[in-house]
Amino acid sequence: MPVYKYTAKNLQSEVIHGTMEASDADVVRRNLRKNNEFTTKIKEVQETKKPYKLKPMEISDFSRQIASMLSSGITMIRAIKIMEERDIKPAIKKVYGILYQEIQRGNTLSYAMELTNGAFPLLLINMYKSGEASGQMEGTARKMADHYEKEHKLRGKIKSAMTYPAILFVVTILVVLLIFTLILPQFFTLFQGIQLPAITQFMINISNSLTSYWILYLIGTLVIFALVSFLLTVPRVKLFLDQLKLKIPKVGKLMKIIYTARFARTLSSLYSSGLAMITALTISGDTIGNTYLQSQFPKAIEQVRNGEPLSASIQTINGFDAKLVATIYIGEESGNLDEMLEDVADAFDYEAEMATTQLVTFIEPIMIIIMAVMVGGIMLSVMLPILTLYQNVG
Repeated sequence: MPVYKYTAKNLQSEVIHGTMEASDADVVRRNLRKNNEFTTKIKEVQETKKPYKLKPMEISDFSRQIASMLSSGITMIRAIKIMEERDIKPAIKKVYGILYQEIQRGNTLSYAMELTNGAFPLLLINMYKSGEASGQMEGTARKMADHYEKEHKLRGKIKSAMTYPAILFVVTILVVLLIFTLILPQFFTLFQGIQLPAITQFMINISNSLTSYWILYLIGTLVIFALVSFLLTVPRVKLFLDQLKLKIPKVGKLMKIIYTARFARTLSSLYSSGLAMITALTISGDTIGNTYLQSQFPKAIEQVRNGEPLSASIQTINGFDAKLVATIYIGEESGNLDEMLEDVADAFDYEAEMATTQLVTFIEPIMIIIMAVMVGGIMLSVMLPILTLYQNVG
C-alpha cells in the first residue's frame, strides 16, 4: 500500500508534518479531516523497505486456511481477519492487514492480493481470480495449498541434499587457510639454508603471500563477490548462465527434471481451473525460474495461438525432459490433459529427488578427493625437506 507524506494545519493554524499509509491521497485527507486537520500538501513517497514475499510453505498455509474456513461457512473477510489476528510474523500480519482493508472496501481477494506489492505470486493470484469467477474458491484454494506444499517439499529435499557438500567445501577452504597461515610457517623456519624441493618452495610462496598480503586477498574476494553479484543481474549474463545450467553433466539432468516438474504442475493447476491454454502457458512460463526456458515460450505460445497442438509447440522448447512431450501428446489424444500433467509432475518430483541423491553421491567423493589431494600435497611439501634433513644428519 502506498505511503503518503503530508503537511496539514489544525484549527489553531499549527503546521503538522507526518506520513500515512493509505490506498490513495483522498483517504489521507479524509482521515486527517476527522481529527480537524486539513492538508496543505500531500505527496506519495516510495518505500525503501523491500516488500515481503511469502515463501511456498507460507502460501500453502494461507491457502489451506482459506479452504478450511470457507468450507466451514466463514465469510472471506472474516477468514482474513482471523488469520491476521493469529500469532504470526509481523511481515505476514502486515500483508494480511492489507488484504482485510481491501476486502472491506468491496474488492475481491485476488484484487487485494495484487495490491500487496508482490507478496503473492502471479500464479496464485490468477488461480484465485479463476476460482472467484467460477464459484469454486474453496477447491481452488485447496489445490493451491497442495501445489505449494509439494513445491516446498521438493525445494527442501534438494536443499537438504546439497547441505553436506556445501559444508564439506567450506571446511576444506578453512582447513587449507589454517594450515597455510598458522601451521606451515612454523615448519618452514626449520628449512632455512637447505635446497628445497619445488613443491615445498611453491607451498612456502603461497604461505608467505597469504600471511603478508591477506588484506589484499580479502579485498579481492569481496570485489569478486560484488562483481559476480552485479553480473547476475545483467539479463544477457543470466540468460547465458541459465542455459549453461542445463548443459552441465549430472547437474543439467537434475535441473531439466526440476523445471519440467514445475512447469507440468503449474500448467495442470491452471488448465484444470478453466483458464485458457494461452493464458495458462504464459503464466507457467513465467513461474519456471529459468530465463533461458522463458525466452522460448513466446514462440511456443504463438504456435498454439495459430492452431498447433500443445505437444508440438512444447517440443520446440529446448530444456524440458523428452517425457513431457510424449505425456502431453497422450493427454491430448485421450482428452485427459490436466490429469496426465498432474501424473507426470508427480513422477518428475520423484525423479528429481532420485537425481538429487545421485548428484550428491557423485559430488561427495569428488570433494573428498580434492581435499585429500590438497592436504596430501601440503604434507608432502613438509615431509620431503624433513627426510633431506635426516639424510644430511646421517
